[in-house]
Amino acid sequence: MSSPCDPQYAPAGDVGAALMVIDSRLRAVYDGRTETDPEQQQLIDQFAASLGPGGLEDLLDGACTLIYMYMRWLRLAYEDHDKDVIEYVVPNLVATMRMMPKSVRPEAIPIMAGLVIAAGLDLSPGLWRRQYGDWTKGELNPLEVTAFLLAEHINRVTGDQDFATRLITKALACADQD
Repeated sequence: MSSPCDPQYAPAGDVGAALMVIDSRLRAVYDGRTETDPEQQQLIDQFAASLGPGGLEDLLDGACTLIYMYMRWLRLAYEDHDKDVIEYVVPNLVATMRMMPKSVRPEAIPIMAGLVIAAGLDLSPGLWRRQYGDWTKGELNPLEVTAFLLAEHINRVTGDQDFATRLITKALACADQD
């Protein structure tokens, strides 16, 4: 029986824009810039404002699509080693978020863990989240952090700082060809 959270029913959103945000954060961290660059944040804020209400919804859906795609890749990678992706990814993600109280308020962590678990169970994280109403302003930054941490986890597992970005750009290129 099909679930209402089946990924086939989920809007993909603006995956390219979401990837741009995550990739810029990854590059900053890999370059040793762990503090938020005010100029970069201003550009991201201006970009988000330029999207308008529909565009912001597309960006949120795009971030959820990234989370789904990253968890799908991780699930397949962990299954190749007879390991459970939820067991190996979620505790680390939650522990890392708990160390980031400026970026991720404690009350947002269960929702972000739920998004990742939904994706790990092959459900749409965006549709899973919609069951609980509209996104709150307090969940926007944690959503970005979640996608970032999953991308960084993939890069660390593969030993390649650009792997997670290439993974998505290749998938987008294949989708454009179809």
